[in-house]
Amino acid sequence: MATKKERIIGIDPGTNVLGYALIEIENKKIKLINLGVVKMGHLESQAEKLNKIFDRVDKLIEVYSPDYMAVEAPFFGKNVQSMLKLGRAQGVALAAGFKNNLTVFEYSPKQIKLSVTGNGNSSKEQVAGMVAHLSGSKINEKFLDATDALAVAICHHLKLGDGNLGTKSRDKRFSSWKDFAKSKGKI
Repeated sequence: MATKKERIIGIDPGTNVLGYALIEIENKKIKLINLGVVKMGHLESQAEKLNKIFDRVDKLIEVYSPDYMAVEAPFFGKNVQSMLKLGRAQGVALAAGFKNNLTVFEYSPKQIKLSVTGNGNSSKEQVAGMVAHLSGSKINEKFLDATDALAVAICHHLKLGDGNLGTKSRDKRFSSWKDFAKSKGKI
């Protein structure tokens, strides 16, 4: 009997650095396919940064053909401008997923940490150590910005499978831009 392989792309949105990770699941085993960052600090305008995010995420989806996209939801902070920029980066990544007919899942930072480490208040270092362990991969220190994206992808896998460490009740699933906007009360 053939086993089904599933691929998940995890995205940690940002306008200066966007993290991404692609994993493949076969027989409940996590295999890291690709991990990296898109650096945009050298770009001057927000439009250039958003265009680069869309192009890069779109290309990753085209090359690796994931079955699902999991994205870290923006967290609420004090700086409204930062939140606005982060929301734009997330929206552009979501749009690339929707363009490619992916079902998109959104997870809060606390949900991701809880799913991956068992503690919703884990440090970045604890998350990075656990995703390296769960994926059986040695993570190069230059890719530490991408470990959050790997955590998002692993969180999604754990939420779907028997290895669920978190709660399913707060998961948000979107199959179109309209569904996403509707959930945010925009339509």
